[in-house]
Amino acid sequence: MSLSVGLPNAAGVTIGGKSAATIRALSDAAQAEADKALGTKEDDGKVVKTGPVGLDKSTETPAAPSNQSVAVKTLLKRMQELQQQLREQQQQLAAAQAASYPTPEIKAAALMAIQGQIAQTNGALLEVSAALVKELSKGASTGSVVNTTA
Repeated sequence: MSLSVGLPNAAGVTIGGKSAATIRALSDAAQAEADKALGTKEDDGKVVKTGPVGLDKSTETPAAPSNQSVAVKTLLKRMQELQQQLREQQQQLAAAQAASYPTPEIKAAALMAIQGQIAQTNGALLEVSAALVKELSKGASTGSVVNTTA
């Protein structure tokens, strides 16, 4: 189960006394430090990718066929959003692992916080996957998912 909260003025939210812009800047700085520690540069073409090996953008499956239900399309879109979120969290974890901290306890706490976020995102992905399987099996029993066009 996931929870979404909408804030009317998200720019006014502070986390640990820091604004969202400050946290974003710190995250960017940590990412730059992680790139430096790993020996990668932004322009060297090295990118961490997750997902099936050997697939590129040209071989990915096309968008959902038009004969799929709105629920299936929505679930597929949500799954893509969660996968993107998971990739971003994995990059944050790599940056946090490479960053230096005042004490090992602070580093462990920061890493555990990110790992907790990753676990929540994985749980949400599992829920969406289960709902998608359920929706597709429901459609398969009625025959509405089968494409009969030549």
